[in-house]
Amino acid sequence: MSTATPQITVYSTSWCAFCHTEMQWLDKLGIPYISKDIEADQSAHDELMTKLGGDFRGVPVTDVAGDLILGFDRPKIQDAIKAHGITPKE
Repeated sequence: MSTATPQITVYSTSWCAFCHTEMQWLDKLGIPYISKDIEADQSAHDELMTKLGGDFRGVPVTDVAGDLILGFDRPKIQDAIKAHGITPKE
């Protein structure tokens, strides 16, 4: 299942080591995603706060086709990727 727009959004900050590690891991797997820095981009911050209902606990927050995963939780992210049929880019 390949779509023009990645179904994964990683909400991060420039200084977050777990954020960078997660994005490197997704790159290695060939999984397409969009990265949004919530400190550099106010609209990304507002978008995340809306999705979380204002209950912000930290970054990264990964939105996998509507499933929100707090932190770099590989098993949960992998399960969500599989559940939504997201495949590596070719």
